Amino acid sequence: MPYQVNPDRNIPWNGLPELPIDKTLYETVEVYAQLGNAKAALGRLQGRSIAIPNQGLLINSISLQEAKASSAIENIFTTDDELYKAFSEQRIEQLHGASKEVLKYREALWKGYDYLKRNDTFDEAYFISIYREIKELNDGIRLPSSGIYIKQGGSGSNAGKAFYTPPRGPGIVEAKLANLIEFVNDDKQFPVDPLLKMGIGHLQFEAIHPFTDGNGRAGRIFNIHYLTQKGLLDYPILFLSKYIMDHKDDYYSGLAGVTQRGDWKTWLIYILKAIEATANLTYDKINDIINAKDSILQAVVADSNIARPESLVNALFTQPYTKVKHLTTSGIYAENTARKYLDELAKMRILEKRSMEGNNYYLNLELYRILGE
Repeated sequence: MPYQVNPDRNIPWNGLPELPIDKTLYETVEVYAQLGNAKAALGRLQGRSIAIPNQGLLINSISLQEAKASSAIENIFTTDDELYKAFSEQRIEQLHGASKEVLKYREALWKGYDYLKRNDTFDEAYFISIYREIKELNDGIRLPSSGIYIKQGGSGSNAGKAFYTPPRGPGIVEAKLANLIEFVNDDKQFPVDPLLKMGIGHLQFEAIHPFTDGNGRAGRIFNIHYLTQKGLLDYPILFLSKYIMDHKDDYYSGLAGVTQRGDWKTWLIYILKAIEATANLTYDKINDIINAKDSILQAVVADSNIARPESLVNALFTQPYTKVKHLTTSGIYAENTARKYLDELAKMRILEKRSMEGNNYYLNLELYRILGE
C-alpha cells in the first residue's frame, strides 16, 4: 500500500498515516544490512558499559555532551567551559541562557529515565513530563487553535516559509500520539525490530509535533529512552545527537523525504547509521575514559601520599570540573584535606586550577580532552 504523503506543506497534515507502516516501505537489503551493523555496534557498547564498576564515570559526562549536542541542533549553543562550570554548581534555577537550556535537557533525560523505571511503559504523561522539564512550562499537548508550523531555514527566498505543518484540530494530535504510544509499547501486535521501531517512532513523533516547542529535543530523548526501555542499553549513554548535529542537513531531508515522498528507506538507513556511528564513538570514549582514569590512579598512588586515592580519582571522573565542596558533601574528605589534595594534583598537572568569579575550580584535563574530541 503506498504511503499517503503530505499534499500541501502549508496545510495541517491531518492525514498523517497511523502506525504501523507497510513493511514493504522499508524491508530492503540495504536497510537490513545497515540494521545488522547498528545492532552489532550497539551490542558491543552495551557489553563494554556493563563491565564498568562505576557507572557515574559515564553517566554525567556523556549525558552532558548529549545534552549539548541536542540543544545545538536547535541553535542553542554553549561552550564546554560554560556548561561544565554550570553543571558543577548544581543550581540550575539560578542559571540563565544557553547553559541553563542544555542542563534542562539533561534533567529531562534523567527525569524520563526515572519515569520509565517506575512506570515501565511509554504514555502521554511521559512525553508531557519531558516537554515540561525541557521548557520549564506547565502546559501540555498544544491547543487545536495553535497555528504552529515548521519554518524553512537558511537565508534564501523560502526562508521563514512553511516547510511542514503538523496535524491539528480537536482531539487529532492526542489520537495520533496515542497510536504512536501503542505502537512503541506493543511488541506482540507490532513485531518490528526495536531499532527500526525507534526510527519509525521518532519520525512519527516529529510529524505529530505535539507541543508548541521542544519537540526535536523531546524526540531525541525518546530515542535514548526507547533503547534503554527495550534493554539494548542499561543507561542512556548513546551519544546520538552528535551524529545528527554533524549530519544535520541529512536529518532534516530524511524527515522531509517521508512527509513529502514516503521515502522511509532513506530515513531508516540514516537513523541506523547514526546508531552505528555513535555507538562506536561512545565505545571509544568509554575506553579512553577508563584508560585515563587508571593511568591517573597509578600516578597518584606512585607519586603522592594521598589517602583513599581511588575514591578521589573516581570523583574526578564524574564531571570535568571539581570543587572542594564536591569532595566534602560526598563524604570523601574534610574541607582542608580536599583542598590540599586538589592543589597537589594541580601541581602534578593532573588537574588545572582555575579561579572564576571568586571560586576555585579544578579541571580534569584528560576527561576534558576526551569529551571534546
